[in-house]
Parts: sequence; structure tokens; C-alpha cells
Amino acid sequence: MNSTADRLYELLPAIHRIRDAEQGYPLRELLAVIAEQVAAMEENIEQLYDDQFIETCAPWVAPYIGDLIGYRTLHGVVPNVASPRADVANTIRYRRRKGTASMLEQLARDVTGWPARAVEFFQLQGWTQNMNHLRTHSHYAPDLRNQERLHWRDTAFDTIAHTVDVRRISTGAARHNIPNIGLYLWRVRAFPLTRSPAVIDPDIGGGLRFRFNPLGTDMALYNTPEAEEEIAHLAEPRKVPMPLARRWLKAHLGDYYGPGKSLWLELDGNPPQLIARNNICICDLSDIKDGGGNVIAWAHQPAAGSGLVAIDPVLGRIAFADAPTSAPLVSFHYGYTIAIGGGEYERGEPVVPFMPLQTVHGGAALQPALNLAQNGGTVEVLDSRCYVETPSITVNAGKTVVLRAVNGARPLLAASGDITLTLGAEATLILDGWVISGGTLRMAAFPDSQPRYLVLRDCTLVPGTFGAADGPGLVVSHAFAKIELERCITAPLHIVADAEASLSECIVDATSQKFIAFRGPGADALAEGGALTLESCTVIGKVHTRQLTLASDCIFVAALTTGGDTWKAPLWAERRQQGCVRFSYIPPGSRTPSRYHCQPEDSEQQIWPQFTSLHYGDPGYCQLLQSTSDKIRRGAHDESEMGVLHGLYQPQRETNLRVRLEEYLRFGLEAGLIYGS
Repeated sequence: MNSTADRLYELLPAIHRIRDAEQGYPLRELLAVIAEQVAAMEENIEQLYDDQFIETCAPWVAPYIGDLIGYRTLHGVVPNVASPRADVANTIRYRRRKGTASMLEQLARDVTGWPARAVEFFQLQGWTQNMNHLRTHSHYAPDLRNQERLHWRDTAFDTIAHTVDVRRISTGAARHNIPNIGLYLWRVRAFPLTRSPAVIDPDIGGGLRFRFNPLGTDMALYNTPEAEEEIAHLAEPRKVPMPLARRWLKAHLGDYYGPGKSLWLELDGNPPQLIARNNICICDLSDIKDGGGNVIAWAHQPAAGSGLVAIDPVLGRIAFADAPTSAPLVSFHYGYTIAIGGGEYERGEPVVPFMPLQTVHGGAALQPALNLAQNGGTVEVLDSRCYVETPSITVNAGKTVVLRAVNGARPLLAASGDITLTLGAEATLILDGWVISGGTLRMAAFPDSQPRYLVLRDCTLVPGTFGAADGPGLVVSHAFAKIELERCITAPLHIVADAEASLSECIVDATSQKFIAFRGPGADALAEGGALTLESCTVIGKVHTRQLTLASDCIFVAALTTGGDTWKAPLWAERRQQGCVRFSYIPPGSRTPSRYHCQPEDSEQQIWPQFTSLHYGDPGYCQLLQSTSDKIRRGAHDESEMGVLHGLYQPQRETNLRVRLEEYLRFGLEAGLIYGS
């Protein structure tokens, strides 16, 4: 019996309890049934009371409470509006601050999930001063000696007065008009890379010049935005993810340099030794070239013996005045739009059966741990170091081997040759969280007909680093292999015709739309590749597959070479009676199975995807420009954009913000969305 039944039973006179005991407690059992209904009624009454308040109401009640105050539902594509509870709760608070710039900024961040800044353009109007209303901060002509104000011109942080432009801001044609409010949004995120070895310049420098990028190329450094739950004032440059500028970083080095901030340098050791901020100088380390265009030095090298370390945040370069006593380690942030490929972002723990665990760290050799794991096991790398090695991976028949980076690490495997994958019958190899350059993953043809399983999750096979410009990152010659890629960036794939490949939220990059992104292995450039399934992918380069089983919400950026290309089509499927292509952009002249709601709808339409960049490493890599037709930007099955950024639901975020702006703008004002990145 529960406590309610006990309480009711104790209220009975003693004589009834005695008689009930003599008869086997039938009365107590009856009261137990009654008590269950009483408890249910009490719980229902308590819930009815809780349902009066948005903080405690049942989920199904929240839309009804919102309807009482005129709340309009939004696309639940960001956490703050995935459930209407928080948004409904904030509605009254927002309306009390209706029309203020800080409220509009908070609103933009909540409904889009992007950092934002609101700009009242009437504050930036140049005007003739009036003695009855002086505006001492508004100068019609800019002060050319104030380099900080000049640095932020035409950005969200511009403070220079402008002449009026009477066109409507909603058309994107103008900004500086009295009724205009601009909402700047930053779509590029700042991703960290922690304690990664700086890469020495191999050509010049004598061991004094390094790069932040572990791949040894130039890379812009980003600041990490400071989290702000409640916006009490308008966003400052430190609150949004932006590339660091030289002069700004030099003037505010204390805000950006040091552990836990945007960047810092250390010398390897146990523990690593931080290079003090007083020894850091910010300058331009651009190339100095001779008359033949050859790089002979970097500009502004610190003087020998000064103990200084020069940093160029625009190029991601480091120059030491004196040779460092140990290997320099760099911690910094780089810009990208989506969490795919190798990275220190939250990936979640892999779902694999319990297996023996081998750990590797500090750049130690991977091969001994891989040898111990051949009969099933996990090799886990604990840091973001560079592993200079060309391992050979063997998995015994029926076993599973996992080679992964621990959550929050992004190691680089810098190979100097092919990485051989030897899998026994029914064996599975899982690669998780790696960046691999210089060495093609190669699975040979095995003499039996048993399947092999290869899974790549959150990995990068760096495009353009496998020999030729379109050298393959993965070659599979076993006809019964099954390959699965999830959230990967990869160089071209060469998969044998009888194998199966499935890609989800991936980029396949041949570095040019006229190179080959997918085909069969071997020297024959016309060899057909295996059966292909693609979901939310962007493919840069030509594709030749035996069967395009499914392509959904994808973009194919491909074109035939002018003047005698031997390929029949940029996207070429041999079996066109099987498979389906849906809600995707298909290059004109492609040979595909049946299409459903694909673009362009006919050969006469002149629409094509336009990208911020198609170069791996750029912050806007594979990001669609706003000038791209809405038939592509909103052409996926759920009205999101086609391609690898489909899962960001950027069109829905824009719609959410426009819906809310209609409710919160003051009368007579007009808002426009402006992308800071």
C-alpha cells in the first residue's frame, strides 16, 4: 500500500480494522484502489496549476500560452527555438524592450544561433552641426589619423559618418538611411587547435620561421568570441568570430594572447613553457621576393638577440629572433562554417563494442599500437600533435579495429607514402577524427568474395596533398568492400565498380571542377566507380559511377574540359534505370537516373551554385553566396540549401529572424540582414 492508502486506512475506526484483518484485509485493498485514483487526481490538479506558467507547463501547453500573447512559431533549427518554451518565456521581456538595438541584437542571436550586432544607421549619418543640438561624436569627414576608426570602416563596427542613401535596405542595395537598422550576422565559426606543433618553413629561415597551420600553409587566425548569455550592450569585436587584423591585435594583445584566449605560443616540454606576452610582437611577415619572383625572406624579421617572437595573424606566420630551445607549440583558432572533417569540436563518443584500448600521445609511433590491436581493439590518440609516419593497418578476419582521436583532439597523420589497409574477411576498420595528408589510404583486392567494411567519421583526407592535384585520398580495389563516410572532407575517391560507397554530409574535392572526383581505381581515367549513395554532400569534380543509388540534397560542381574531353558527361552513371537523384544540383549534360525536383529543371535555365571559396582551408570553403539562386539555396527537400551545409538550415534561420523582426521593430523602421562572414 502507498502512503495515501495508509493514511485513509488509519482513519477507519479500530473495530473495522480488526474485522478487516479477520477477513483477510479486503477493505484495505479497496482503499488502495481508491487511493490510486486520489493520487492521480492530486497529480492532475498540481499539473493544472503548473500549466499556468511557461516555466513549468507541459510541453503541449507551451504553444497555447504563446497564442495568448500572439507568439508565432518558428523553425526549430537552433537550440533556443527548438522548443518554444524559452522563446515564449522571453516574449514579454523582449516586448518591454521593443525597438532597442540591444534587444534586436539579442533577438537575432537567439533565433539564428549566430553572433550578431545591431547597427542603427541613422546614428552614422553625416549632417551639418546645429548649435542647438551638437553631436560632437559625428564628424562629417573622417579623421585620417585615427587608424582604428579607419580599420572598421564599412563593417559592423564602423563609426565614420556617411552620406544618406535613400534606397531600401531590404533590397540589399543601401544601408545608410534614417529608417534603416542593420543586423550583422557571422556564420563562420572559430574552431580551436590546441598545442599543435608549429611547422618550420622548409625553404628559408634557418629554423627561425614557422607557420601555425600544421599543413604548412598560410592561414588566417581568428579570435574566439566571448560567450554572452544576456546582451546588456552592443557587441564588440571580441564578441564575434572574426579574423585577427595586425594593427588591432597589436593594440589589444592582452585581450587575445594567453592560455584560454584566442592564441598563444609555447615551447615543448613537461609542462610546456608559455612564451610571455612581453616577448610577442605583431607585424607583417609577408614574402620578400627577388627580381625573378622567388621568395628570399620574410619582411620584418626580429633582430637577432632581441628575444622577440613576431606573429602575423593575417598569414598565420611566426618568426623567432633566435632559434627556439625546443619545438614551438601553437594554440589558435581558425575559421570554418560547419563541424565536419578532423577537428576539436564535440563529436560524441563512438558506438563500438568494448575492446582493448591502446593510447598514443606526444607524436609517438602509431604502428606498435596498431600491431597490438590487429585482433580487435581501439587505438586512441590523446592530443593534436603531428604524427609523421606511414603506418600499415591490419585487421584480422571478423574483428573490428578503431583508430580514433579522443574527443576534443585533432591529430595530423603526415604520411610519406601509401597507407596499406589489410582487412580479413568480415573485418571492420573505423577511422575517427583524423586529418591525413601525403599518403593515400589503399585497400587491395583480396582473393575471396567476403565483404570488408571501412568507416571514416569526422576525418579529412586533405585535398591536393596526394601527389597530383587530383590525387586520390582513398583507393579501394576489393570488389566486395563497403565504404561509409560521415562528415568527412576528402580528396578524390577511386572505388572499384562492384563495391559500395555511402557518403553523408561530406565534401569530395578534386580541387577543380574539371578534375575527377570519383571513379574506379587504376590508370584508366574512364574506369567506372562503385555504387554511390550521397546525402547532403558537395562534390567538386567529375563523377563516373556504375550506379548512382541515391543522391539527395547534393551539389555536383563539375564540367567537361573544353576541346576534346574523353568523358561523356560531368556526372556519369552507367545504370540509369536504377537509382534516383532528388533535390540536387546537376551539371548540364549529366547522365543520371530519374530526377526529382533537381536543378536546373531544364537545359535553358541559367542557374548555378556560387561559392565563397572552393579552396580547402579558406573560412568560406563550400559556402554558398547569397547571390546564388533560391532554387539552390532553398532547394533541398526541407527548403534548406543543397550541399554539405544543408544541416545548418541557414534559410530557416533567416526566415526565423525576419518573422521576429516584424514584431519587434519600431514603427517606421526597416531592417536588413547583412552577413559579416
